[in-house]
Amino acid sequence: MKIAVVGAGSWGSALAILLSEQEHEVRMWEYEAAQAEAYARGERAIPFLPGIRLPKEITVSHQMEEVLPGARIVVLAVPTHGLRDTLALMKPLLSDDCILVDVAKGLEQGSLKRMSEVVCEVLAGWPLQHYICLSGPSHAEEVARRVPTTVVAAGVDLNIAREVQEAFANKYFRVYTNNDLTGVELAGSLKNVIALASGMCDGLGFGDNTKGALLTRGMVEMARLGTKLGGRAETFWGLSGMGDLITTCMSKHSRNRYVGEELGRGRSLQDILASMSMVAEGVRTADSSNALRLREEVEMPITEAVYRVLYENASPREQVFELMTRTLKGEH
Repeated sequence: MKIAVVGAGSWGSALAILLSEQEHEVRMWEYEAAQAEAYARGERAIPFLPGIRLPKEITVSHQMEEVLPGARIVVLAVPTHGLRDTLALMKPLLSDDCILVDVAKGLEQGSLKRMSEVVCEVLAGWPLQHYICLSGPSHAEEVARRVPTTVVAAGVDLNIAREVQEAFANKYFRVYTNNDLTGVELAGSLKNVIALASGMCDGLGFGDNTKGALLTRGMVEMARLGTKLGGRAETFWGLSGMGDLITTCMSKHSRNRYVGEELGRGRSLQDILASMSMVAEGVRTADSSNALRLREEVEMPITEAVYRVLYENASPREQVFELMTRTLKGEH
């Protein structure tokens, strides 16, 4: 099968390697022309995945017209804030029957749209049935090293989801299907906000008690908003919800947890982001999810606290104690 991967960051590269091992014909679009040229010269070390090399079988280009034509599956591996502009570049080159598989997790700032909604808006007339969200506990650093990983392929058409499942699944990468596209997209996005809070707890020197409570109550918030927006409650207890939440809140690979940890240690957000070469999606998602909770009138105190730290310069320590001293109530 011909597969195009749009975005050559850590996740796009890891998936390109996985798909190439499945004996698919893989072509990858690299945003940076200089890096694409380096790959073409045979310099195959991947900048964001130390110790991993891109197989020579994978063609890399800075030109969309050299990557997209003829692809049955197109993997969207660009950050959420860049998706709209990237889709505009892709639009004239996409075949009518190709499948779009989005692997970024976030909400568009301003519009508050999920990625499937952005796709349908930019690609006017595009069949939503041909859109799949691939989500779950899956750090690129581990997938590239063939660490056993399990994800979910979510879409409104389960036949398309099964086709993606078959294309991606192998002995170290297991794929389930799910037709709750709304729930899976929201779960994957909202957990990044809780991961920021998790990192703040680490930076402040709190312990396991705090982390366990945060993950549990954070999941409650995610499910509250997710079900209000049309997702199914059980989705949030699955791979794209609980599974990804645990991984992102605990892992040394998590960029969102790292940003939160540095905030807890007293660094400014601007300084942290300026020092990073990769994107922490939760920073933008915190703004979008806070706007959604206000619009939908959903109680989400952890999300509100994270927003205040990021966008109103509130103290992480003071926000924790504000959470702890809220009005007492029953658990459910």
